[in-house]
Amino acid sequence: MLTLTQRQPANSGVVANLTIELTAEERTRSRHRWETPSGEVVFLRLPRGTVLQDGDILQDESNSTYVRIVAKPEAVITVTGESSSDLFRAAYHLGNRHVPVEINPSYLRLSPDPVLQTMLEKMGLQVVEEIVAFQPEVGAYGHHH
Repeated sequence: MLTLTQRQPANSGVVANLTIELTAEERTRSRHRWETPSGEVVFLRLPRGTVLQDGDILQDESNSTYVRIVAKPEAVITVTGESSSDLFRAAYHLGNRHVPVEINPSYLRLSPDPVLQTMLEKMGLQVVEEIVAFQPEVGAYGHHH
């Protein structure tokens, strides 16, 4: 079993031996156990509150294995509007509901939710269902590199 206990910055220059795709929700877990497609058992044991980002490198206890984290494509809804103020208003309302949101100057992205989708459409925004890598904001109290 491979136990990953340390995170290296994505730009650390370390070459990964293995790549693991994780959804946005899976990247928020500091304790997690899963099996790779090749059948290897991997256990994540990071400091509580650690949020992994696409490109992060994790190191095992023996310092011999490096694993690159990749944002796994998943079902999302992507929201666009006529102006940036439309997106600001939508981000405000989504923030009041405490849902993870990826914020980009030209779109907002969140997990599918029919109630929120209806709210956004009633605000005059365009909502498209997609399957892409989802990288929500960590939040004001999240751990950053």
